[in-house]
Amino acid sequence: MRIGIDVGGTNTDAALMDGPLVLGACKSPTTSDVSSGIVTVLKKVLAMTGIEASAIRAVMIGTTHFTNAVVERKRLLEVAAVRLGLPATKALPPMTDWPRDLVDTLGRHTFMVHGGNEFDGRQIAPLDEAEIVRIAGEIRKRGLRAASITSVFSPVTPDMELRAAEILRDLVPDLSVSLSHEIGRVGFLERENASIMNASLVDLSRKVVSSFRGALKELFIDAPFYISQNDGTLMVPDYVERYPVLTFASGPTNSMRGAATLAGEKDAMVIDIGGTTSDVGMLMNGFPRESAVAVDIGGVRTNFRMPDVLAIGLGGGSIVRDDGERIGPDSVGYEITSRGLVFGGDTMTATDIVVAAGLEEIGDRSRVAHIPAKTIETALNTIHRIADSAVDRMKTSADPLPVILVGGGSVLISRDLPSASRVIRPDNAPVANAIGAAIAQVGGEIDRIFSLEGTSRDIVLGGAKQEACERALKAGAQAGTIKIIDIEEVPLAYLPGSATRIRVKAVGDLAVK
Repeated sequence: MRIGIDVGGTNTDAALMDGPLVLGACKSPTTSDVSSGIVTVLKKVLAMTGIEASAIRAVMIGTTHFTNAVVERKRLLEVAAVRLGLPATKALPPMTDWPRDLVDTLGRHTFMVHGGNEFDGRQIAPLDEAEIVRIAGEIRKRGLRAASITSVFSPVTPDMELRAAEILRDLVPDLSVSLSHEIGRVGFLERENASIMNASLVDLSRKVVSSFRGALKELFIDAPFYISQNDGTLMVPDYVERYPVLTFASGPTNSMRGAATLAGEKDAMVIDIGGTTSDVGMLMNGFPRESAVAVDIGGVRTNFRMPDVLAIGLGGGSIVRDDGERIGPDSVGYEITSRGLVFGGDTMTATDIVVAAGLEEIGDRSRVAHIPAKTIETALNTIHRIADSAVDRMKTSADPLPVILVGGGSVLISRDLPSASRVIRPDNAPVANAIGAAIAQVGGEIDRIFSLEGTSRDIVLGGAKQEACERALKAGAQAGTIKIIDIEEVPLAYLPGSATRIRVKAVGDLAVK
């Protein structure tokens, strides 16, 4: 027995599962303190299934806490951003292209130190330890509680970051230190941005994890809990306290993983339709296809493992105009229960069209009886055209793929789509995000540039696979269930020594005690 919870901006969803079977699922409004909303939805799902709290073996939570904190510029710590890279990397100091209000929030405490490595491990310059000692004094003087350390090519050779962290922790014992080689990928500025952002969130991450623990304790659920990260896998709470940035964009990922499970499809397109927008993504081997471009979080470029998702302005609350010719992108959102026609409001929405067409029983159908049949038909055509166009844009080939519909607004799609081989509407589609959290596995990834000079591709690839598996094990995967699901090799012709960038991802089943 396990419970998956997804904390969204409007609703907190929960699903109770016994192995692959969904025993019960429900929604409850998200609360400002979040934990009381989790308590409410847990009580509801336990009551509706009649399952005792003692029978629950694990709880998985997906949360938007940390993304919202960055976007809202709230509850962030000031950070000492330490870069090891002089005499190179002088041209663009840390946080150069960040929004000014976010840099002000984090305090503009930037330090540049001699050090760093080339792609093959050779030193750019030796680490200036005396400079690190001076920075430690400056951190104490300024009263900072968090620091990030980023060294050039540290995913290849992390030694300088580790040594700098050791010095800072010795001299400032209570300092939380984020190391870039543990967080981001090879790209230098994006990796530095990610580690600075991570350092700013460590205080909040402890509070959030503590509030989750409190919510479970209140209901006497004595089971381990895990938090979903943005590549569709899970982290133990201690890991989240250290790497809160890895939870960014876990919502769309959970929905897509849930869709794969509910539909029994590993390679398909997914449309997750909410009240305001639809997220369209592609499943490959049961996991979301990852974005190949830098991802913008709160105005900052990062290279996180984000799902490649296209967000379009089509949802249950999308406003209908021009006799159905135009729908969205604006929406009445969570106000649909007061502004939608079927609920007694004065705004025609996509939900009103579906009810007027007799496709769904929502609200009071008599309130949409006046909508002309031509408007209904035109609006339905527009809805399906928008959805089909988005699917077509996200496909990697012209071949039709199955399309899985999930989310509370999935009722909008009532016909087949030309670009789909078939349209699948699985049971429990409105809470696919919570189901995705409940069935998530544990993952580990390595992304590094290797020199193949003096060795063979097989030896290098074997070492990378082993390291990815070790990372999955460390994150809480069960030994014996770990397998490699993705390998990416990119030869870098512009670098000497047969340089190749290798990315390996491993996943395994959760080790539940």
